[in-house]
Amino acid sequence: MSSIDDLLAGSALESTEARTLLAHALGVGPAWIVAHGRDPAPRAQAAEDLFARRRAGEPMAYLTGEREFRSLSLLVTPAVLIPRPETELVVEQGLALMTGCQAPKVLDLGTGSGAIAVAFAHARPDAQVWATDASARALEVASCNALRHGVSVHLVLGEWFDALGDERFDLVLSNPPYVAQDDPHLQQGDLRFEPRPALVGGADGMDCIRTVAAGARTRLAPGGWLVFEHGYDQRSACARLMRELGYAEVTELEDLGGLPRVCAGRFDAPAHAG
Repeated sequence: MSSIDDLLAGSALESTEARTLLAHALGVGPAWIVAHGRDPAPRAQAAEDLFARRRAGEPMAYLTGEREFRSLSLLVTPAVLIPRPETELVVEQGLALMTGCQAPKVLDLGTGSGAIAVAFAHARPDAQVWATDASARALEVASCNALRHGVSVHLVLGEWFDALGDERFDLVLSNPPYVAQDDPHLQQGDLRFEPRPALVGGADGMDCIRTVAAGARTRLAPGGWLVFEHGYDQRSACARLMRELGYAEVTELEDLGGLPRVCAGRFDAPAHAG
């Protein structure tokens, strides 16, 4: 029987990825793998299956079923997008805007794994956090993540604002689909495996952003804020859209890589405007 070190060496993967996948297959921590490198490798076939899937390009998050987001370990399945560091900026900006608001009422549109909603609720236990998604499978993942971290999130099945009744919010957050339908990146890397409806926002990638920005005007309490993620090349289009729709204090924020990534704006008109 091959040793653990032999199994890792034959994986044809980067060493950290190989150890992570083997640890997942065995149900142990990475430190155990290092400490037992010369031991016979148990469950070798299960590990080799994971190695093969990774060599074929399948995302690590789908193989291990987890991804960290704002220091929270989240359940991830192929039913949802993989949470990414740049999306943390949406949460951070939302938290900053609600600093002076007691028990803010917050909506996460298209929640997917629940990353935004769960992270916000975890940081602000006093907040009333709602989250919508058109996918029942995605909401199951979001529910598991809320339970995992002991936070309260009111999950609603429906397209954007459709199933919210007459609810109004102090803050609307979203990471909507914003990739153009012919973007070559859709055929590369992790995007090949992620749910297409959660990625593609029409011909120019802006369809869902337009829907969210327009609809939020009738869902925000007067003076409420909209904060959403967008593509690195959509800064000008998003800022222009927000101003045309009547948002004030339109702000663009850059991610840690210096790329424009998040747009925010305040809507002062009465909640029935739009």
